[in-house]
Order: sequence, then structure tokens, then C-alpha cells
Amino acid sequence: MASSLYAPNLEDYLPTESDSPPQEPTTSLNLRDLLDISPVLTQAAGAIVDDSFTRCFKSNSPEPWNWNIYLFPLWCLGVVIRYGLLFPLRALTLLLGWLAFFAAFFPVHFLMKGKSKLKRKIERKLVEMMCSVFVASWTGVIKYHGPRPSSRPYQVFVANHTSMIDFIILEQMTAFAVIMQKHPGWVGFIQKTILESVGCIWFNRNDHNDREVVGRKLRDHVQHPDNNPLLIFPEGTCVNNQYTVMFKKGAFELGSAVCPIAIKYNKIFVDAFWNSKKQSFTKHLGRLMTSWAVVCDVWFLEPQYLREGETSIEFTERVRDIIAARAGLKKVPWDGYLKHNRPSPKHTEEKQRMFAESVLRRLEEN
Repeated sequence: MASSLYAPNLEDYLPTESDSPPQEPTTSLNLRDLLDISPVLTQAAGAIVDDSFTRCFKSNSPEPWNWNIYLFPLWCLGVVIRYGLLFPLRALTLLLGWLAFFAAFFPVHFLMKGKSKLKRKIERKLVEMMCSVFVASWTGVIKYHGPRPSSRPYQVFVANHTSMIDFIILEQMTAFAVIMQKHPGWVGFIQKTILESVGCIWFNRNDHNDREVVGRKLRDHVQHPDNNPLLIFPEGTCVNNQYTVMFKKGAFELGSAVCPIAIKYNKIFVDAFWNSKKQSFTKHLGRLMTSWAVVCDVWFLEPQYLREGETSIEFTERVRDIIAARAGLKKVPWDGYLKHNRPSPKHTEEKQRMFAESVLRRLEEN
């Protein structure tokens, strides 16, 4: 009762009719008003979109566990073991593996003329061996589920994409012919001199004319039973193994069986995501080689076919659903190419103008 005596009377703070300023008659909005506020709305929506988009390409650092006096000495001991013992042994393994590979590959590649089946078989086995050496240099613990892929005509394998090591992990099981972005440096040297021997196809993301050429090569590749199985990463870019972005539909328009592959890395030991915009592949390999291990599960799932009345886009989304469900990934409706090519300011302004005009038309209709 006493507290109510001291409670403020809200009516004393509300303006009376005599105090309130006269209201101006409401005027209808015009195009200029909408154009004035549309950049603000676009920036607000863009902030939401960027937050949802960029989290797909963000490296998640592990939570620190060496925060007290009991665990810090163990962490220091682990650093000494990983950098002072494991890394030199892994680097030596990789070096000896490369020397053995070159000693066997170059004589076969340059001395055996033509494209005989024996030459292709030897080169395929050597590439598989070299990929196994790479996996050993990370102390890779890879568990494969499902039947081993086989070489058949009119089939294509598609997988979610976390790093270039996805290709290495799959290649040690079966020598796939992969479609991949061209890279500079020593990776480009390996692409041009070694991986072309297993039928790999390269593309340049910045060359729009390259798409037609690559599409024709893909159709020709899947028609021949002697070619290695074709592997495509339809996301077109590396995603952080928590999300899956939109699949490009090129692999689903070849008239072939689509064999999904789901890849899931265990982040307890190391985050296998490769952020190519911030880190070279050499540094990425160094991080893997100084970790405890690379632990990964790979599922070879049942082949999928285009259903009657199903469009290629619906087929693409259905396969993406299968991979996302098996690998425990969250689907997002973004195009992964936006990571490399953001819209120009002129394109953004044009979209703002079209948005304002559409809102104005709706207001006039109402």
C-alpha cells in the first residue's frame, strides 16, 4: 500500500491534446522517398546475409583447454612432440614418398609411348600410392563406408568440399578424374604434369568462355568406359564442413547416374577447412602435418537418377539433401561463387532501384 503512494503517475508524463503539435496530413510516398531509404534497408538486409554467408567460410578455432597450471605443462609437451618429433618424421615420409614416386612415374610417363592400358594402369596406381603418402604425412585416420567406386560409363561422383585434401583422401581409394580450379605454384605443376595422366579436367574460374569447353569435356569423359571415374565438387569452393552451399547443376545435366559422396572431418584434432583467400595450400599442409591427426569419415552413397518429371535443379537439391543429411551439414541458400565474385556497386544500385519501384507499385495498388 505504501509503495503505491510513491508510484509515479504515468498520465502526468503523457502529452495532452493541447500540448501535442498539430499533425500534418499524411502524404503518399513517391519513388524518391523509397530510393532514399532503400540503401539503408539494403545495408541492413546485407548485414544479415553477410553474417549468414560468411559463417560458411569461417575457420572455427578450437576452444583453449590449457588454461590452468595442470594442463599447461601437458600442452607444452604436446607442442614439443608435434613439432619436434612428429613433424620431422612426417616431412621425411613425404620427401621419401615424392622421391620414390618421381623415380617410378617419369620413366613410365615419358618412355612408354602412346596411351596403352598398361601405362594408364601403372600411372593410376602410382597416383594412388602418392596420395596414400600424403595421408600418412598427416597421420590420417580415414574410415570409408560403402562399396568401392568402380569405372563405369555414364556415372559421375559428387561430394561436398572442405579442402583440396578431399581429393587426396578420395584418390588414395580410387584414382578419380577430378574437375578442379587451376592453381599456381607447385600445385599447378602437379596438376599439369601428373594429374592429367588420370584424366583430370581443369578450369579457370575467371574465364567465362571456359565453361562451354569444360562442359563438353565432361560429356565426352563419362561416355567412355575406360576413363577413370569422374569426380566433381559441385559447391565450386571450399566450405567449412559445417554448412553446404548451393550445388552447381552441371554435374546433374550429363544424363548420367549421380553417385553422392559425403565427407565429414572430426575437428577434435584439427580443422581441415582450407580458407584459400587467407592461407596458401603449403601453409595449410603445414598445419595438418603439425596436428595430432586428420580424422575423417567418407560415405559412398547409393547412385541417384533423374526422376520422371523432375527438373535438373530439383535433382541437384535432392542429392544435396542426401549428402547434407549423411554428413550432418546445414544447408544454406547461397552461391559459393559469391566468395570470389561479389556484385559490383553498379549492380547493387540497379537492384536497389528495382526494389524501390516494386514497393511503390504495391503501395499504389493498395
